[in-house]
Amino acid sequence: MVAAFRVPGSDSDKRAPAARPEDNRMNPVRMYTTQVCPYCVRAKALLRQRGVAEIEEIRVDLDPSQREHMVHLTGRRTVPQIFIGGRHVGGCDELIALDQAGGLMPMLAAGR
Repeated sequence: MVAAFRVPGSDSDKRAPAARPEDNRMNPVRMYTTQVCPYCVRAKALLRQRGVAEIEEIRVDLDPSQREHMVHLTGRRTVPQIFIGGRHVGGCDELIALDQAGGLMPMLAAGR
């Protein structure tokens, strides 16, 4: 089964694999964010498009100690910083690159 996305002005469909019921388990996603961050919004949208239902969002603008913890974990001060299954992916650009290279869905898949 595939989900179709219609391209405006075109008869062609872009197809992305749909999640099968037995594949509903995904590795947990944790994202360090701020309230006003377009890259955070874009990263969350991409993850949702790929079937992620829950994102543990840690707002570093509300808790400076969490930003310090994020920097300690990643060596980076910018948001978003994204972890999938405990593995640091990087920011929005790295997440998009991972998806384009075909690596995001396998990383999201639990137990694989």
